[in-house]
Amino acid sequence: MRRGKLRIYLGAAPGVGKTYSMLSEGHRRVERGTDCVVAFVEHHDRPRTEVMLHGLETVPRRTIEYRGTSFTEMDVDAVLARRSAVALVDELAHTNVPGSRNVKRWQDVEELLAVGIDVVSTVNIQHLESLGDVVESITGVRQKETVPDEVVRRADQIELVDMSPEALRRRMAHGNVYKPDKVDAALSRYFRPGNLTALRELALLWTADRVDAYLQEYRTEHRVSKIWGSRERIVVGLTGGPEGRILIRRAVRLAEKGAGGEVLAVYISRSDGLTSASPKELVVQRTLVEELGGTFHHVVGDDVSAGLLAFARGVNATQIVLGVSRRRSWQYVFGPGVSATVARESGPDLDVHIVTHDEAAKGRSLPVPARTRLGRSRTLWGWTVGLAGPVLLTLLLSGVAPDVGLANDVLLFLTLTVAAALLGGLGPALGSAAVGSLLLNWYFTPPLHRLTIADPRNITALVIFVGVAVPVASVVDVAARRTHQAARLRAEAETLSFLAGSVLRGETGLDALLERLRETFSMESVALLERDADTGPWSRVAAVGHRPASRPEAAAVDVPVGDHLALALTGRVLPAEDRRVLGAFAAQAAVVLDRRRLVDQAEKARKLAEGNRIRTSLLAAVSHDLRTPLVGIKASVSSLQADDVEWSEEDRAELLAHIEDGTDRLGHLVGNLLDVSRLETGTVTAVIRETDLDEVVPMALLGVPEGSVDLDIPETLPMVAVDRGLLERAVANIVENAVKYSPQGENVLVSASALAGRVELRVVDRGPGVPGEAKEHIFEAFQRHGDAPRGEGVGLGLAVARGFVEAMGGTVAAEDTPGGGLTMVFSLRTADGPHPSGRTPSTERAT
Repeated sequence: MRRGKLRIYLGAAPGVGKTYSMLSEGHRRVERGTDCVVAFVEHHDRPRTEVMLHGLETVPRRTIEYRGTSFTEMDVDAVLARRSAVALVDELAHTNVPGSRNVKRWQDVEELLAVGIDVVSTVNIQHLESLGDVVESITGVRQKETVPDEVVRRADQIELVDMSPEALRRRMAHGNVYKPDKVDAALSRYFRPGNLTALRELALLWTADRVDAYLQEYRTEHRVSKIWGSRERIVVGLTGGPEGRILIRRAVRLAEKGAGGEVLAVYISRSDGLTSASPKELVVQRTLVEELGGTFHHVVGDDVSAGLLAFARGVNATQIVLGVSRRRSWQYVFGPGVSATVARESGPDLDVHIVTHDEAAKGRSLPVPARTRLGRSRTLWGWTVGLAGPVLLTLLLSGVAPDVGLANDVLLFLTLTVAAALLGGLGPALGSAAVGSLLLNWYFTPPLHRLTIADPRNITALVIFVGVAVPVASVVDVAARRTHQAARLRAEAETLSFLAGSVLRGETGLDALLERLRETFSMESVALLERDADTGPWSRVAAVGHRPASRPEAAAVDVPVGDHLALALTGRVLPAEDRRVLGAFAAQAAVVLDRRRLVDQAEKARKLAEGNRIRTSLLAAVSHDLRTPLVGIKASVSSLQADDVEWSEEDRAELLAHIEDGTDRLGHLVGNLLDVSRLETGTVTAVIRETDLDEVVPMALLGVPEGSVDLDIPETLPMVAVDRGLLERAVANIVENAVKYSPQGENVLVSASALAGRVELRVVDRGPGVPGEAKEHIFEAFQRHGDAPRGEGVGLGLAVARGFVEAMGGTVAAEDTPGGGLTMVFSLRTADGPHPSGRTPSTERAT
């Protein structure tokens, strides 16, 4: 069965028209004869959106009872039974009401796709999980309903629904988005022009990255090697020399000239020759390029020029920035250099910038060979000198200096053999020795032009000639192989050094480590696989690249890591000598995975230890503070039951008042203990609703003496997104604490004001205050500041208040009151507009 296709309308902000666009697509498909139904659409009481539902078949919703309230959700079973070709599902990031088939709506959509139903859905950019912190820093609102980025990225089509901030604000002012009574508040807070512009930029950049990923997949699948300059990508070739910083800054300036420019710095470690790269300088250059917004890449390649061009074409770069060669003039004997080679072979679709610098022509520490061992060009030169050199030397000696003597002739031919060995190694040297010995015998050893030798001394000379030529050639060949091995070991050491450095810098993300591995060995994809048992199925822990392997047998290279972990690489088959570095990467991946799991376990252990501390403190509190009101109640009841004492009505009333007071204190203490227990176990669930503070705060003051609090709550305050019950308990605890410590005749002030998308509620007293170092300490459970007498509470009120407020996404902090005293400041997030009915009760509107 084929999997259904997912199309997503991505909104840059609420109200841009993504639901309208989805319904328009539904009408187009119905007109084309496609079986299309509305599985779930929320029109938010917007007339134009509601009209678009006419003419489309709608699957009835499912009603779910939760905490005495009815909610409606998408009926997944009904949609599956209807089995339409296309289903329209609004609000992909929505959290379903507890008791639904799945926790999140995107999981419902996955079920529809799995049975072959095509889905058209919507989501706003602020609901993407990876952008939560960024959106909160822009708007001041933390999005609780999110969808994993990967779910959206897997969509077959993503269409951005965009609108300029000015147009969206005009749409809101006309009442096309929110009801008229909410328009002014929305325009002055969440929908400010700066917020909308920033959200729009986020949406455009995210969509551009997704389009770029589509382009890379297409180029990979169709094996497109030609560069498509859809986006300015500038590759900086680094050698580890001091000129690298100049090249990086020049590349960044080039990138800034065009919108969306990207800088990629790449250092290619040679596997076939020594290099003069400075590891310290490379670290500095890596830091510089990352600070300037670029990325650093480390690749191992046999040929620097070819590797640099391959990397540039692989990332679809449009420009390459290189420095003028640091070679001296005589070093060009070994080749034209990387810059000239890259410029010559780049082709018309890749621009090459060669930048001058102060280190130009000052020389390198070592000549850089071109290819494996001595290089192809040097080998060819070696064979040319070894074979053609003796012939030319014979012609020269025969015509110009025929009588220099056999000894001198042998030395001249030996010089050519050594030159052939230096250039081409053992093969050309042996060839030169063989040809030279034959030419010496034929042309310069009597009898001439015959292969026989009359004088035994000449035989000795020829034997010495061959005997010297062969060892010299062998020594040069061994030196070349040792050079190759040393270069490879150095390249491996550099890679391992970068690996160790990433650990020291705290780069412990599995995806980043696997991406480094993929780039280092030029593989298509890398996956870390895990299974629970020796014969169990493999599952991906992390993966990067195109089409990662799902089991080791399907990979080009697999490296086992213990019994139940394996590293699977797809692409080319790696040589055996790469296994050492590959094993180091595999071991590091296992360490990172173990560390991540240990961090999770440590967090759980910390929470358990905190729970144990709370229980210990609870026992200490029970030993005295809970017994005190019980003793008072017991004494009063015993007095009333005494037969030998006749109490007056005033005395009986006083004893009953003591009983009531003790019972109230005991109930308050037990309630706080239960609240702390709920907070510590994480069972407090905030039912967030849009609420007016002037409806909640007065209710919280019923437990304090009348006339002890002055209230200043403006009616013009925006509504806040809170749990009414939790906020009432939190305010009551803070106010009771303030009244208890306030001097006689000094009222507590409770005031509120709006500030930058939040509402601040301030409880001001004129009591003794709290020193700066103790302001955080007083919010811990079972803590009482100063000389508070025993029996006045167990020190839970402030801890419960902070816990409840933080459960609602707010904060509570203590500040000094000017002139003396303590001010408790509640910071509560404002409501971001009306919410549709049928959503989870954690986002329901108060009525």
